[in-house]
Amino acid sequence: MLKCLYVGLGGFIGSIGRYLIGLAFIPIAANFPFGTLLINFAGSFVIGIINEFSVKITPVNPKLLLFLTVGICGGFTTFSTFSLETINLFEKSKVWLGAGYVVASVISCLAGVILGKFIIRYFADL
Repeated sequence: MLKCLYVGLGGFIGSIGRYLIGLAFIPIAANFPFGTLLINFAGSFVIGIINEFSVKITPVNPKLLLFLTVGICGGFTTFSTFSLETINLFEKSKVWLGAGYVVASVISCLAGVILGKFIIRYFADL
C-alpha cells in the first residue's frame, strides 16, 4: 500500500507538470500538438536518464524509482514508459518483439481513440 502512495504522489506531480506545460502551448496547438510532443519527449528523456542511472551508476532505492518513473514520469506521460519498454526490448536483441510492440501500441491506441469518439458520437446522436 505504501508503494501506491509513492506512485500516487509522483503521479500528482507529473500530471500537474504536464498540465502546466500544456498550457504554455495552447496558442500554437491548433496547428500541431507541440506541447504534447515536447511532454512525450521530455518524459521519455527523463525516464531514460533515471533508468540508466539506476542501472549503470548506482542503484536507486526501489521506492524512489517507483516515485520517479511510474509516478512522476507516468503521470507526466505514459509515453515515457512505453518508450523505455521498447528500448529495453531492443537492447535485449528482441528487435521484432520491440517493433511489434511499437506497431501494436500505436495502432491499438489510435483505434481506442477512434472507438471512444465513435461511441460518444453515436450515443450523442440518439
